[in-house]
Amino acid sequence: MKHLYFGDGKGKTTAAIGIAVRAAGSNLKVLFVQFLKTEFSGERHVLSHTENVTLTFCPADLKFTFQMNEKEKAQAAKIFKGIFDRSVTLALTEKYDMVVFDEIIDAINAEMLTESEVVEFITNAPSSMEIVMTGHNPSQKMIDLCDYVTEFKKIKHPYDRGITGRIGVEF
Repeated sequence: MKHLYFGDGKGKTTAAIGIAVRAAGSNLKVLFVQFLKTEFSGERHVLSHTENVTLTFCPADLKFTFQMNEKEKAQAAKIFKGIFDRSVTLALTEKYDMVVFDEIIDAINAEMLTESEVVEFITNAPSSMEIVMTGHNPSQKMIDLCDYVTEFKKIKHPYDRGITGRIGVEF
């Protein structure tokens, strides 16, 4: 089955981590792939020490896409294309039961990946492979391709009052 967690509310990555931990605890093999995040996101430490979870590489020093110039965006796109391609190969050759693509929708929207390459993988992946994706503003095509679609809607958030993300809560 294919899962999509999207929206402007907090909790998309948290939900993806929850299902990954549940799968790993049930002895399923999980590949956890993150886009547009750095090596310093708090969940990475725990996931890297969780049995049955493989965590892919994240760049240690990465700006938000809105802070990047065109050259930096092109470099980041190459990095994320490489992460995606290696993850697809690993998922298929190592026969993972679940693949989580955290923030992949945002990587598509930022033109770091093409939607067509992601669609090709998720439509041709083995039927036994659970695929989980997160992000903001997915296309209708991505929504239509998924079996589980959950929208997170922000009602209220401290960021609205100028409070930036906090270690251990938002990252």
